[in-house]
Amino acid sequence: MKVLQVHNEYIHVGGEDAVVGAEKLLLISRDQQVVQFFVTNEHINNIIAKCKIGIVASYSKEAKNWLAEKITQNNAEIIHVHNFFPLLTPSIYDACHEARVPVVQTLHNYRIICTGALLMRSGKVCEQCIYGSPYQAVLYGCYRNSRLGSLAVARMIDYHRKRRTWQTKVDRFIALTHFAKDKFIEAGLPAEKISVKPNFYNYSGEDHRNGARKGALFVGRLSREKGIYTLLEAWQRLEIPLRIAGDGPLMSEVSQKGVSSIITLLGSIASNQVADEMLKALFLVMPSVWYEGFPMVLVEAFAHGLPVIASRLGSMAEIVEDGVTGLHFEAGNADDLAAKVKWMHEHPDECRRMGENARKVYEEKYTPERNYEMLMDIYQQAIDERKKRAD
Repeated sequence: MKVLQVHNEYIHVGGEDAVVGAEKLLLISRDQQVVQFFVTNEHINNIIAKCKIGIVASYSKEAKNWLAEKITQNNAEIIHVHNFFPLLTPSIYDACHEARVPVVQTLHNYRIICTGALLMRSGKVCEQCIYGSPYQAVLYGCYRNSRLGSLAVARMIDYHRKRRTWQTKVDRFIALTHFAKDKFIEAGLPAEKISVKPNFYNYSGEDHRNGARKGALFVGRLSREKGIYTLLEAWQRLEIPLRIAGDGPLMSEVSQKGVSSIITLLGSIASNQVADEMLKALFLVMPSVWYEGFPMVLVEAFAHGLPVIASRLGSMAEIVEDGVTGLHFEAGNADDLAAKVKWMHEHPDECRRMGENARKVYEEKYTPERNYEMLMDIYQQAIDERKKRAD
C-alpha cells in the first residue's frame, strides 16, 4: 500500500509531529510505502503573512492544487491527514475527493469543532461551540486571545459545518479515545465514520520496575492547561520529592515560585532522559485541566511500569483506571491531588501493583504491533467506503 501522509507541522515540535513520524516508521518497517507532504508555519512571522492566512483559512485553492499535484505525482492509494491548520485548510479534501483517493483524518485535537482546539476557555473546560455557533469564540478571543484570529478560525469551522465537509469528504476519522469520539459525535460528525485508535509507544525495555524508586514526576509543557498551578499548589502541602521535566510559557514563573528543596526543575530534556526519569520515579502526576487528546506521556509511563495520578477528566480518566493503573483526583483541586500523592507515597506495595498493571495494559493496547493492526484495518475501511461511494 502506498500512503501519502499530509501534515502542517508546528513551529515548536510537539506530540502530533512525533506521532506522524512514528507512524511513518511503523508503516515502513512493515514494508508499506510512505510519501510525505508537509508544510510548516515558520514563515508566518509578520502581520502581512498572518493576514493572508486569516483570509484563506476556510479554503485555500493554492493548497488544494499543491496536494492535487502531489497525488498525481505519487499515485497514492490512501491519504492520511494529520493536521491541515492553518496553511493547508480543509480545501485539501476536495483534492482527495476529485482524485478519488480515500482519505483518513486523525483528530489529534478539537480544531474542527472548537476555535481554540482544546474545548477550554479561561482555564476551564468549555463546550459552547459543540452545541452553538462557533462565532461565540470571537467574543472571548479563544484563538490566541485574538478576536480577529478567532473570527478567521470560527469562519472556517462554520463554513465546513454548513458545507458538510466532514460528512462527505472524509472517508474515515481516527479519534484517539472513546471520550473524544463521543465529543465529535455530539458536535455532528458521523458516528459510523469514526474509529478509535490510540497512539503507541515503541519500547522494548525489560527493566521497567527494577531498582529503588522514589518521588513523583511531571513531564509536559509548562502551561496553564497542563495544570501547573494545581501542581505547585498541591506541593505546598507535601514533603515528597517532585521532578518537573518540560518547558513552556510558565517556565519563569515555575522557576521563581516552584523550585525548592523538594522540587527539582529539569527543563526540556531528551526522550532518553525522560525514560531514565520514569525508571527512577515512584509515580507520574498529570494534573491537566483540559480534556487532553491522547497524551503520549501516559503511554510512556505505562511502558515503564509507572502508575499515574491523573485528573478525573476527559481522556485521562479513560486511559488511567482508578485504583488499577493509577489514581484519579478532581481536576483543579490541589487538596485532592495532595491527598492522592500522599496516599500513593505511603502505600508502595499498592503503587508497585498499579505499575505492574500499567505495564500489562501497555503490552495489550499500546505496542507498535497492536497499533499497526488497527491502522491497517482503518485504511481498509476507508478504501472500502470510497469504493462503495464510487459504485
